[in-house]
Amino acid sequence: MARAASPETQKIVKEIKARAAALGFDAFGIAAADARPDLPGKLRHALAEGWHGDMEWMAETEERRGSPLKLWAEAQSVVLLGVNYGPDFNPLDLLKETSIGAISAYARNRDYHDLIKGRLKELAGLMARRLGAEVKVFVDTAPLMEKPLAETAGLGWQGKHSVLVSREFGSWLFLGAILTSAELPVDKPQKESCGSCTRCLDICPTQAFPAPFRLDARKCLAYLSVEHKGQIPRAFRRPMGNRIYGCDDCLAVCPWNKFASVSAEAKLRSRPELERPELAELLALEDEGFRALFAGSPVKRIGHQRFLRNVLIGAGNSGLAGLVPLVEARLTHASPLVRGAAVWALRRLDAERAERMKLDFLAAERDSEVAGEWSGDI
Repeated sequence: MARAASPETQKIVKEIKARAAALGFDAFGIAAADARPDLPGKLRHALAEGWHGDMEWMAETEERRGSPLKLWAEAQSVVLLGVNYGPDFNPLDLLKETSIGAISAYARNRDYHDLIKGRLKELAGLMARRLGAEVKVFVDTAPLMEKPLAETAGLGWQGKHSVLVSREFGSWLFLGAILTSAELPVDKPQKESCGSCTRCLDICPTQAFPAPFRLDARKCLAYLSVEHKGQIPRAFRRPMGNRIYGCDDCLAVCPWNKFASVSAEAKLRSRPELERPELAELLALEDEGFRALFAGSPVKRIGHQRFLRNVLIGAGNSGLAGLVPLVEARLTHASPLVRGAAVWALRRLDAERAERMKLDFLAAERDSEVAGEWSGDI
């Protein structure tokens, strides 16, 4: 049921929406804080199925994550905001260039948390002053289910790939939220408009969708390359191709992207050096160089060791014999995570050379998982 709002409140909301646009937000909507009583059950089912993988924080924050009111009992409304980060080229084209590392579109510039949080705080300050209400800001790092709330607030709908889809911006929206104690007029939810299209499901290289609108993170290359702390499971290494951070396949293929023009906000455009980085250069990076190259980028958060793990998988899939010396150099890395990935990559690039080196390296190897890489499936 729509909330009644006084003319003064409606005027203030209009002012806040205009300020949001001036700050660079492309989408704006309001939902009631208690509008989604179905979310705790949906979350409980996903956790019970283990679809969250080893993202233990999802289970640890289950109770708070299920409802905004668990985060803040005084919340009456949630203001949802989106920023268009539509790339200026098709990310799928990067997968054809096996000598480069493909980085997800959202990670080719500054960390989106940093980009959005300052804007949200400024807008929240205006809301507090004009509404005389309390406010709290959230950007992804807090246990708030932004996507279904954004759906309720009319920003779009959760597509079959589980990501929010917008009629105006396709699958390319960063989301942020402001909770407030003010009771605001809510927006009308958008109707799910995927129809019979299954492109996002069909393109997934690891079949990570057990059903439409359901994602099993344990099979998702975005999760495996960013959140997963161990070796990439062998079954998913070849499908990973040259994706060294994230995976845009299900997003990039969405037909609604035809409406997602490149953001006019220069800060959201890719840094040139992160658009098509050469695997050879990435393999040679030591920790200091890694930190310098990815300063301010989300990529930096995974750390140098996990980054090298991903790059080595990309190298192994490249078919480029010229990368063998750089891969060999990582066989003696201090981290078992890196050594194991290097063994797999070497065996893929030059199986005969790997076999000749095998006994010497096995004699010195103290990690059983790395030792297993010398004889496991490739």
